[in-house]
Amino acid sequence: MKKTILVLLLTVFMIGTAAAQGGLVSVKSSHDVATTANRLESALKEKGIAVFARIDHAKGAQRIGQALKPTLLIVFGSPAMGTPLIQRSRSMGIDLPLKALIWEDSAGQVWFSYNAPDYLARRHGITEMGDAIRKMEQALSNFAMAATLP
Repeated sequence: MKKTILVLLLTVFMIGTAAAQGGLVSVKSSHDVATTANRLESALKEKGIAVFARIDHAKGAQRIGQALKPTLLIVFGSPAMGTPLIQRSRSMGIDLPLKALIWEDSAGQVWFSYNAPDYLARRHGITEMGDAIRKMEQALSNFAMAATLP
């Protein structure tokens, strides 16, 4: 019972702090960019999900003398989840492994953004993999909560 209530509360929180636009889901974070990214990586590793890269766009901008608010891209995935989708539509390989962009906006608010799996499925013409897409959506939602909640 307590678990059900917690899940419902977290869902309401996520709906209240998430925005989806053009296939992109953005969730407000309660933490700075580095902490949000670290929390994501910890949650991924805890579930056995590989972290392939951590790209610091702000450092890249700094190297060319440009300013960019903190912006980190985390590339991660599971071949067990991704391979069947790529087998179904080889072009899905352009969007997998998954990515989370953790960034600070001009007002100082930190966001956790990712591609909505149902958007990716439509983009690549995948119609028969509903269960895999739902599992990916749930996993991404769970990782977003783990990274962004207080």
